[in-house]
Amino acid sequence: MTSSKTPRAYLIFTGTGPILILSTYPKLTDERLVEKLRYKGIEKFLAYEVALTAVEARYSEAYDRIVDDLGGLEDIRVLDFNGHQIMANFSLDELGDPIKFGA
Repeated sequence: MTSSKTPRAYLIFTGTGPILILSTYPKLTDERLVEKLRYKGIEKFLAYEVALTAVEARYSEAYDRIVDDLGGLEDIRVLDFNGHQIMANFSLDELGDPIKFGA
């Protein structure tokens, strides 16, 4: 996998709750990624990039399967959509600056 296709993990807060995704797009606000979120009904969001090492440690089997599934392509995969589990797995202190998208 090339460095440009190395996945990034994002904790995204949507109108229906948090989701944890892996993405190989260059940034969260890449129009192709945003279009995929829009297709799922997510028009605006507040997100945080999460350290891959933390995600891999907490979701080891699922993480490996999803990274293999991405196969270096530019795409996204939802790793977790259980808000309770996501919030139990990550401390808010682990999150960096928010990424805001939408009006």
